Amino acid sequence: MRKKIEQILKKETGEEFRLERAPEGRGDYASNTAFLLAKKEKKSPSELAKSLKKKVKADIFSKVEEENGFLNFFLSENALKEEAFLVLEEKENYGKGNAGKTVVIDYSSPNIAKSFGIGHLRSTIIGQAIYNIHEFLGWKVIGVNHLGDWGTQYGKLIYQIKKEGKNPEKLSLKELEEIYVRFHKEAEKNPEMEEEGRKWFAKLEKGDEEARRVWEICRKKSLDEFEKIYRDLNVEIDYVLGESFYEDKLEDVVKEAEKKKVAKKSKGALIIEFGDMPPAMILKSDGSTTYLTRDMAAAKYRLKEFSPDLLIYEIGVDQTLYLRQLFSAVEKMGWAKKEKFVHVGHGMFRLKEGRFSTRKGRTVHLEEVLSLAKKKAEEIIESSATAKGLSREEKKEASKIIGIGAVKYNDLKRHYKRDVVFDWDQVLTLKGDSGPYLQYTCVRCESVLEKAGKYKKEMEELNDEERKIVRRIVQFEEALENAAENFSPNVIAEYAFRLAKEFNHFYDTCQIVGSDKRLAITDATRIILKKCLNLLGISVPQKM
Repeated sequence: MRKKIEQILKKETGEEFRLERAPEGRGDYASNTAFLLAKKEKKSPSELAKSLKKKVKADIFSKVEEENGFLNFFLSENALKEEAFLVLEEKENYGKGNAGKTVVIDYSSPNIAKSFGIGHLRSTIIGQAIYNIHEFLGWKVIGVNHLGDWGTQYGKLIYQIKKEGKNPEKLSLKELEEIYVRFHKEAEKNPEMEEEGRKWFAKLEKGDEEARRVWEICRKKSLDEFEKIYRDLNVEIDYVLGESFYEDKLEDVVKEAEKKKVAKKSKGALIIEFGDMPPAMILKSDGSTTYLTRDMAAAKYRLKEFSPDLLIYEIGVDQTLYLRQLFSAVEKMGWAKKEKFVHVGHGMFRLKEGRFSTRKGRTVHLEEVLSLAKKKAEEIIESSATAKGLSREEKKEASKIIGIGAVKYNDLKRHYKRDVVFDWDQVLTLKGDSGPYLQYTCVRCESVLEKAGKYKKEMEELNDEERKIVRRIVQFEEALENAAENFSPNVIAEYAFRLAKEFNHFYDTCQIVGSDKRLAITDATRIILKKCLNLLGISVPQKM
């Protein structure tokens, strides 16, 4: 409908304009077209807007108003009803696109030999939501878990394990993390340990048998642990291609960079200069590779293997400079234009006393957060009158869905760029603008429809409350498009919360059962809310 209005404006003015959502109470769409044309036409915006108002006519409007040079478009009731019926007809496929393009999304990417921390929650669930949204819009989506399983930190870990005489087979992930923390505490007093760590990584890169054995044990233990977390979070990533996957491709990248004169020698190392940014190293003076070498190899592999139209890197905002260097390096190598790459830089999870730091032993494990969320949800379910008919297994399953939904939604409702100060009460909230509130609204819709049985899909004249809900329902596609264009799942979350809030007011003030029109509105609300939660990677319990 928005596009139809834009076409009409283009026909009348010869220019392309994008409509915006109108402020509440001022129609469905608004346009500043007259302001943009005023200078060219040498007329006042108000005069131009009044002139355009007379020309812009279509059966999808109930009226068009001019207000201080702006044009406000009000959709007709028939247009709203037709769109609502389309929701009922297409159900979970309403809004589905056919983009026909390919996108590679790099997300989650935890480091091995460490428990999955709360800090990796953001990349994991924001990345998965971006994946879901693009897939629904018809993109061929390829998710890659660029596991942090290579680098100097593993030389340090191997050194400390050997120094302490530990058997890596018998160490838990938590114990491996503690060993890593001990290394850094001891290295503060004995800086020469840093050099020992570098030596062990050099051995690992050269295929030293003992270094490789310890590293492989640490990697397997980590992957087993991560898989449990991913199952809990309802996250499935297509490929686990860690940094180590590119080990046999690094030499070619280095040689190609030298041959193309993209890289040059500097103090025994090999660097790439950018001009507008600091230089970056692809080979250290001891011959070992860097993050950039491995990420360049990964970019080259993805471009060749998947032929993507777009590559999205869902990585913390603190990596902004580094990713600018990476994208520029790829362009310098002639592999792809840097415009093909997008960095979705999420804000950081922080403690009140500062940043999380595994080295300093300052972290919160995600497994602990999810466990507490499930427990809190279970306590609420046990005390709920509506849950008395649930079996023990149903209560357990519901508490898992509700608790994890709360943790995920609490993050996804924020714009990805915002930092989050870690607060147990906020993370585990089950009230207000929360995942459980949306889940409950879905279950409430299901309950009403189940109680009413079959209904006729028809709508006579809408009253103000009904029109308000239908108007919100038909904004779904626009929210979806906005979320995709801006890589912002929070747009879906915000839209869903407004719809749920308006429906619950509708539920409290209107008799739904017995009215085909209101049952149709309830069904359309259920379809859209469930789709929003599905796109955010949040399930809905059968009962609540």
